[in-house]
Amino acid sequence: MAENKEEQKIEENKEDEVIELKKTIETQKIQLEEQEDRLKRVAAEFENYKKRSTKERETLYNSLKGDVILTILPVVDNLEKAVVAKTEDESYKQGIELVLKQLKDVLTSNGVKEIETIGKTFDPELHEAVASVVDENLGEKEIKEEYRKGYILGNKVIRHSMVAVSYTHLTLPTNSL
Repeated sequence: MAENKEEQKIEENKEDEVIELKKTIETQKIQLEEQEDRLKRVAAEFENYKKRSTKERETLYNSLKGDVILTILPVVDNLEKAVVAKTEDESYKQGIELVLKQLKDVLTSNGVKEIETIGKTFDPELHEAVASVVDENLGEKEIKEEYRKGYILGNKVIRHSMVAVSYTHLTLPTNSL
């Protein structure tokens, strides 16, 4: 009987140890799941940081690129004026035309596009109206004349076009006394 009690005690101790081990395993499983969850969150936060950082870098790059191109546009304007100026020296004129073409090619290769104007409908997002004319031959708010070219870099306007906008009729405000 003493052996039975000892065996029973040993058996109870083993069962207690198994129960304790199962509790320890459960606790460690919970801790492991929490650690995995934290790791997944940190990894997701890091991915979001990388994406945000890349987007900010691209935005800054495009902004700086737009600023540089904006400083070059008056040179393009002056070369365009030089091309249409009267001259008897054809080789001089061809040289100016080549320089202008080369400069426009550089702008195009960097994603710069001219804003279309003449014959298009006025869009305040793209155009700056500096004059209005009454012209019944043109549609309402149709651009009649371009005074300065506008340019777009990607989806951003870096310089608005200066234009004259036509109206089919001009209504003047009336004073009511």
